[in-house]
Amino acid sequence: MTSHWDALAARFGATADRSILSLFDEAGRAEAFSAQTGDMLFDYSKTNIDAETRAALIALLDAADVAGKRAQMFAGAPINDTEGRAVLHTALRNLDGGPVLVDGVDVMPGVLDTLTRMRSFAQDIRESEITDVVNIGIGGSDLGPAMAVDALAPYHDGPRCHFVSNVDGAHIADTLRGLDARRTLVIVASKTFTTIETMTNARTAKAWMQAHGGEPQAQFAALSTSEEKTRAFGIPAERVFGFEDWVGGRYSVWGPIGLSLMIAIGPKGFDAFLRGGQAMDRHFQAADWSENVPAMLALVGIWHAQVCGHASRAVLPYDQRLARLPDYLQQLEMESNGKGVQMDGSPVAVSSGPIVWGAAGTNGQHAFYQLIHQGTRVVPCEFMVAAEGHEAELAHHHRLLIANCLAQSEALMRGRSLDEARGKMADAGFTGDELERQAQHRVFEGNRPSTTLVYPKLDPFTLGQIVALYEHRVFVEGVVLGINSYDQWGVELGKELATSLQPVIEGSAPASTKDESTAALVGFIRRHSA
Repeated sequence: MTSHWDALAARFGATADRSILSLFDEAGRAEAFSAQTGDMLFDYSKTNIDAETRAALIALLDAADVAGKRAQMFAGAPINDTEGRAVLHTALRNLDGGPVLVDGVDVMPGVLDTLTRMRSFAQDIRESEITDVVNIGIGGSDLGPAMAVDALAPYHDGPRCHFVSNVDGAHIADTLRGLDARRTLVIVASKTFTTIETMTNARTAKAWMQAHGGEPQAQFAALSTSEEKTRAFGIPAERVFGFEDWVGGRYSVWGPIGLSLMIAIGPKGFDAFLRGGQAMDRHFQAADWSENVPAMLALVGIWHAQVCGHASRAVLPYDQRLARLPDYLQQLEMESNGKGVQMDGSPVAVSSGPIVWGAAGTNGQHAFYQLIHQGTRVVPCEFMVAAEGHEAELAHHHRLLIANCLAQSEALMRGRSLDEARGKMADAGFTGDELERQAQHRVFEGNRPSTTLVYPKLDPFTLGQIVALYEHRVFVEGVVLGINSYDQWGVELGKELATSLQPVIEGSAPASTKDESTAALVGFIRRHSA
């Protein structure tokens, strides 16, 4: 692998100062540097990648045996080897793809049985007097379904869905305020049923329901593998939906964690979401690397982060209903590939996952695009936009949205030279030193890379494609970097320390066991709390 990284470093040295715009001097670049699956197009022509660079990047895939690792993942091999687990979120959307074996046992009958139970339960809720659903979870048990429910708002024909994640009491208090406890379903999403934030919120919701005339035993459901703990909480077994340890939290929206989404859009809509994910799985397995959308999305990311050294990337959906997607991808990518050691325990040879951030367009244009266009750091941008909106009567809004999306990517690439800025200032009536000063402020360096993902319309199938696309991007980048994308030991230490700090804050344990700063902060908080 070292020689391949060296080859890419050499390519970067040879092309770092080259104009992206100049690459379009050769006709056909837009088609040659894009990939398509079905009606979804991924355009990466507005990057500094040329044919030789792409070939060197694809060589990374072969050197890391991404194809072999991909086959192992889909076959149920324990590729999460720090925990000895398979990685099979793909099985949750394998609606008609045949057996999937884990330790010689086909997991598909269990997957399909759980899906059938979910459909029946969701339909019962949709036909009942329940008006609101409150999903209590955190991390993947919240970000995935919350993002998907917002994204598919035009398809909602079931109860309203609300999401509680933060242990801050304000979150659950604000969510429950105004709801009818007798007509609310609470879904508690915790695989082990021990997640402290989730269980604290669940107990608060249970007390609220009991105090306001609801029946928790009939109005709570659990997404958990712990029958003992859910039973002790008072949730009957028929209202508990479990999933195996080969489904990681941030990859779990396809199964029981997606129950709130299924209730909102109906079982048929949820099946279409699964079908979209399955279609992307099949494309990822079958397409040649240069035409493989997840692989090329990953290689563009590797070029920018590991080779060019850009520390962050912005995800910019020009789709208001995807406003939560950057947060969802932040967890998916940063929790997966934010690692410092390789599978064998040795240090990662290059920088690992970049910082992922962003917001929906056009809002972001009035927030942080200034830094993207004229700041001193290059931020690769990932635009996405639908060819068609849902509101036919507001089609002029959507045309303006598309114009803004495409204009931003063009502006990032093209920029504005000092001579162009001088001309504008001269036209505005400036002269002499003031013309020069004003012109300097209006220079756009340009040559800033971006990609654009275009899809026909944001429907359940398309959302499934998008989510699976980014999941496979994470897989490819992780394999190339030699890391395990499917554990998350980095979240453990803070959780352990929080558990030990709680009695200190409550006053039942001495602060002297903590460092001076923490002890001082505890003392200040105690003096200023009721």
